[in-house]
Amino acid sequence: MEKETARLEAFSDGVFAIAITLLILDIKVPRELPEGVGLWQGLLKQWPSLIAFLTSFFTILIMWINHHRVFSQIKRVDDVFLLINGCLLLLVTFIPFPTSLVAEYITTGEQRTAVAIYCGTNLVMALLFNVLWRYGLNGQRLLGHQSDPGVIKFISKGYAVGPGAYLGAFLLAFVNAYAAFGVCIVLAVFFAWPNEVKPRKTHKSTVDA
Repeated sequence: MEKETARLEAFSDGVFAIAITLLILDIKVPRELPEGVGLWQGLLKQWPSLIAFLTSFFTILIMWINHHRVFSQIKRVDDVFLLINGCLLLLVTFIPFPTSLVAEYITTGEQRTAVAIYCGTNLVMALLFNVLWRYGLNGQRLLGHQSDPGVIKFISKGYAVGPGAYLGAFLLAFVNAYAAFGVCIVLAVFFAWPNEVKPRKTHKSTVDA
């Protein structure tokens, strides 16, 4: 039986919004500054938290963008799809933790471990997006009547890059933490890149829902 995705999208958007909002709680107002320490110095001491906040914010934002892309084509859901989406939302709420690890340990001897955990989290994220997308795409079971083959191809090609690239970053983290983190930043830009395919407006796709 066909189900509307509006409720699932609203719930997912709520999780994304709450996850992003809670990030600011890690940024504290400096209080009781030591003698001789100015407010600027007190703020600068929080640079790891500020970096973690910005990185987590944009990571979650990019995940939301890709989640939106998926639902531009997916118009129905079933119980398995709901469970996969739930696992993806679990990862959304977890993202701030590995990001904070990187911010805290990037200048220490534990930088490789911290970045490896960060890259590993991104690898799981890429795998979950692929599972979610491929499950909805398989047999065209959850696609809508107006799903566009061009957009579907664009998303599929992009997601195919993710797991291998993040696996490479994960392995690289044990050799060069800075390079591995840089790879993740480049991949984040790649997945945030606007969809260059213009969906058709004048006629229905040959893909049946």
